[in-house]
Amino acid sequence: MPAKKRSSSVCPIGLIQMRSTAKAEQNIRHAEALVADAAKKGARLVCLPELFASLYFCQSLNPDWFKLAEPIPGPLTQRFCKLAKKHGIVLLLPVFEKAAPGLYFNSCAVIDSNGALLGSYRKMHIPHDPQFEEKYYFTPGDGGFRAWDTAIGRIGVLICWDQWYPEGARLTAMHGAGILFYPTAIGWLPGEKAELGEKQHQSWEIIQRSHAVANGCYVASVNRTGHEAPAGGQGIEFWGRSFVAGPMGDLIAKAGTETEEVLMADVDFTAIANQREWWPFLRDRRIDGYGDLTKRFLA
Repeated sequence: MPAKKRSSSVCPIGLIQMRSTAKAEQNIRHAEALVADAAKKGARLVCLPELFASLYFCQSLNPDWFKLAEPIPGPLTQRFCKLAKKHGIVLLLPVFEKAAPGLYFNSCAVIDSNGALLGSYRKMHIPHDPQFEEKYYFTPGDGGFRAWDTAIGRIGVLICWDQWYPEGARLTAMHGAGILFYPTAIGWLPGEKAELGEKQHQSWEIIQRSHAVANGCYVASVNRTGHEAPAGGQGIEFWGRSFVAGPMGDLIAKAGTETEEVLMADVDFTAIANQREWWPFLRDRRIDGYGDLTKRFLA
């Protein structure tokens, strides 16, 4: 029996759930191999996890980590632009970006299938939690929420802590994005896992699946996996479980907890248009009543 042909509106994507080490070049080479594997499996777009080129260094305050940062465009983007062109894929490349001395961003470069650097997204929401000390390292993004026309269609990128904010998902979808990608580095603090671990994970997955429903789009969240303790101590156990959710919030694909995986999923752009017509949330928004959203709090 001949293989079933995909519709022209269907696009295979690949999420790279990987472990990172203390050796940047080793991480980069490993990522290159996993990207090539995803392309071999048919992925037309590949997304890597947040800050994949290093350990998750934000667990402590250490100015030495600033040495890892580089500009966009820079050596890392140039290297992966060539890789994207070689395999003919759209590539989402997280970068620890140095914009100027003392000015750093947690960013993601968007590379088209011809190797062109289309631009980058700078993480808008910056957390400050135990062992997620990102405010020390990163300036809040200054480019707003965006979408890009790529070889596979119009997509949006947000990063990790952004995933808890419906406003970011909504604005990116309003820019026309049919898929919201969330490169991520999230996991359990070992001391909390027994009591809160599964509840934390469920909250993380539920909020992002709700973005898919509310905006009639796909959501793809790609996490790292493995235990990392670059500053010693208990470290963080990254929970993996990268996933892709459809426009109705249904789970299309999901990775395991402890394994590296090239998670493949088919995205159907026709389903996006259909869902937005069947459940026209964008039509029925009462934008005349939302002005207070620009205020921090209403007593």
